[in-house]
Amino acid sequence: MIKTVLKIDGMMCGMCEAHICDTIRKAVPAAKKVSASHGHGKASFLTEDPVDAAALKAAIDATGYTCLSVESAEAERKGWFGWK
Repeated sequence: MIKTVLKIDGMMCGMCEAHICDTIRKAVPAAKKVSASHGHGKASFLTEDPVDAAALKAAIDATGYTCLSVESAEAERKGWFGWK
């Protein structure tokens, strides 16, 4: 699994988090465990294959938020059944 973390500027509340999560799900249909935090200014998700960072950034930017960075790395297992 590959974990992708996005740094996003402009999220102010839970509804902003929901908009970002919806945008990620539309841009990357194979995304799993999509989450966002306005407090940390980040969103993350898991995929089996690498994602197109430029397309993902463009999708986030089109919603009115600013995607500052997109970082992908091999996800680390935590425990037997979970992912970090």
